[in-house]
Amino acid sequence: MTERRLYVRPTGLLPAGSPNATPAAPLAGGRFAFTLVDLTVREAARITARTTLPFGEARAWAARHGLAAAFDHRMALLTRPRVPFGGVDIRRPAVMGIVNVTPDSFSDGGDFFHAGTAIAHGEALVEAGADILDVGGESTRPGAATVTEDEEKARVLPVIRHFAARGVAVSVDTRHAGVMAAALDAGARIINDISGLAGDPASLDVVARADAPVVVMHMQGEPGTMQDDPRYDDAALDVFDWLENRVAACRTGGVPLDRIAVDPGIGFGKTVAHNLEILRATTLYHGFGCPLLIGLSRKRFIAGLSRQEPPKERLPGSLIAGFETLSQGAQILRVHDVTATVQARAVWDGLHPAG
Repeated sequence: MTERRLYVRPTGLLPAGSPNATPAAPLAGGRFAFTLVDLTVREAARITARTTLPFGEARAWAARHGLAAAFDHRMALLTRPRVPFGGVDIRRPAVMGIVNVTPDSFSDGGDFFHAGTAIAHGEALVEAGADILDVGGESTRPGAATVTEDEEKARVLPVIRHFAARGVAVSVDTRHAGVMAAALDAGARIINDISGLAGDPASLDVVARADAPVVVMHMQGEPGTMQDDPRYDDAALDVFDWLENRVAACRTGGVPLDRIAVDPGIGFGKTVAHNLEILRATTLYHGFGCPLLIGLSRKRFIAGLSRQEPPKERLPGSLIAGFETLSQGAQILRVHDVTATVQARAVWDGLHPAG
């Protein structure tokens, strides 16, 4: 029998606690509440029912489709307050600064390839206000050269040790279990895996044994070919299904929900249209009950919507897209341009005060 699945996407967002006659529910326990929900029922790849209703009427609609229990489960996860992630308070959106210790990353490959320049860059990001540093030693742009685990370790470990000794929250961007283990031993607090702990059969055990927080990202295909011809039945829902399966696998493997964050993987096996569909549906991805990280800084889709600007000229598009997701409750932004993002966050904070 084909499984019938219910998707609940909060809409009609207001500041939490706003005086309003319409019933509302808190979004991820944060500063927004939602008054409307977009409800979708899918069997296999076929959408069989879809509607948008006031929050107070949504459960009755789900019950008429035999999905009241599924609705209650979704709502419990959507409204669940988020706790600190990797020791970082995410009630105010956190800024994760990117430190690529690589010769060939799509945006800044070679700029910070040596440990000394990578450390200097990371120091500048911390001074600019980064809450987390994400250190990576392998480029995952289409067509990038493969890197051995030993080479990847040699690139990232000196940088991780430096910042861990300073008490900085460090994330390691890797899909290899051996690098994860070495990085955690060097003081990294967070694992950020573009394969969602599915790319290396040993990675889930490494994360579970270390009690490490992990960012589970969606990617269609492999970095070398992911942009050749990506296809989805429904990009937002297909990505949701994949992430839900990975979150379940992590929990079964010994990683509790409070140590999982999800990332829909903008630009990883997605066209411009797919990316936009996913970004418009940002609130959907709160339905896992864990923090939501968005990484779209300098991505190619920005230039595709504009005038084909090179990566380092995509800051305005990065900011507008990133802050659109913050206004849908995203808790972490992964960015290259920390100074500009922190300034923009200060203004956004003033416009959307917490509490």
